[in-house]
Amino acid sequence: MSDYQEFITLIKRKTKIDLSLYKEVQMKRRLTSLRDKRGFKDFSTYYQALDKDQDMMDEFLDKMTINVSEFFRNIKRWQVLEEKILPELIKNKSQIRIWSAACSTGDEPYTIAMILSQKMDMSKVSILATDIDEKILERAKQGIYTERALKEVPKALKDRFFSYDNSLYTIDEKLKQVITFKKHNLLSDPYPKGFDLIVCRNVLIYFTDQAKTEIYQKFSQSLVNEGVFFVGSTEQIFTPEAYQLRLLDTFFYQKYKS
Repeated sequence: MSDYQEFITLIKRKTKIDLSLYKEVQMKRRLTSLRDKRGFKDFSTYYQALDKDQDMMDEFLDKMTINVSEFFRNIKRWQVLEEKILPELIKNKSQIRIWSAACSTGDEPYTIAMILSQKMDMSKVSILATDIDEKILERAKQGIYTERALKEVPKALKDRFFSYDNSLYTIDEKLKQVITFKKHNLLSDPYPKGFDLIVCRNVLIYFTDQAKTEIYQKFSQSLVNEGVFFVGSTEQIFTPEAYQLRLLDTFFYQKYKS
């Protein structure tokens, strides 16, 4: 067993994160860079350090998980969600349930909440926001952001939902109230059910084809009939029918009755 393969085994035993389901070339390059930066020459001694040092383990988890996020990322897709997808989804519904999977620092679920606030009573909205990284979830719960993260937020929404102080923006408490942040591993944890909309963007590109197939299947099972799955701009599903989905619009897929 190679040094890296043994590292993967030990990490899975300790954290339940299975690095073998991520694309090896990309993940190994990223982690080798971090290992070398910390002054370790092999993965065996690096793991021993991770096992004893929680700060170093947190740094490893942060590097392993991809935390590049911003509000209204790829804004034209969010406009399609707002103008075309959501009006049909919320029609004749007394409640709407949404899952923002791999939500990173919370920009995505807060974006969804801002859009929905203009369309329905927020007491009827429930958003589950999940990520594998507990440290990043704590940041998401705080809801504090830099100017860069807000560059695509329309001014009216920025004025309404953010308070500005000391070069930082803090999200409104009313938005926080409709979002539940929770740790979830897409590769190993059970998937909750009964969602009208699932958003998982710019994450699945890092998984193997086998892992993606399993994840798509589970997301489909988590959707209600006619529920919508919104993916990232590099994550087209080439055989949506294999997952009981049909193309609704670019990067939007709808579950159909079997």
